[in-house]
Amino acid sequence: MNTKIKPQAVSNFRDQQDQGIRDLYMESLHLVERLHRRLLDVIKDEFDRQGRSDVNAIQALLLFNIGNSELTAGELRSRGYYLGSNVSYNVKKLVDLGFINHQRSRIDRRSVRISLTDTGQDIAETVAKLYERHITSIDKVGGIGTDEFTQMNKLLQRLDRFWNDSIMYRL
Repeated sequence: MNTKIKPQAVSNFRDQQDQGIRDLYMESLHLVERLHRRLLDVIKDEFDRQGRSDVNAIQALLLFNIGNSELTAGELRSRGYYLGSNVSYNVKKLVDLGFINHQRSRIDRRSVRISLTDTGQDIAETVAKLYERHITSIDKVGGIGTDEFTQMNKLLQRLDRFWNDSIMYRL
């Protein structure tokens, strides 16, 4: 009895596995992008309900992420508080609108420190309240509980680590 596996059969099996991973990976990428856009839609809807048009969803999310911190524009990106490429534009716009204070650092005059004004704090609090409403209903309405979030967060952290390694080690 010949029990050797033919090389073509192994190759076909790997191709099927690769296609399965490819399809799932592409679906995950699509979902990550879509979820970010959907979060912005949810935030925009919250401000629309309040009749506020003075800030957009990206700016509101940025204000929420700054919170009570005082930091530089560069730290916004390095800490993951801002995901877009035009952080300078949005910071300048938020300063002009009176949502962010900015002042030159006493130590390094080239560096600008930013923090929220009272109006900026109000917007950040609106986003925080929205999130709190979601937290109280997501298990009951969305069917997503502690176990699911724990598993999802572990997987997303692993994907984040993989992407970081891809950049660092040019995988």
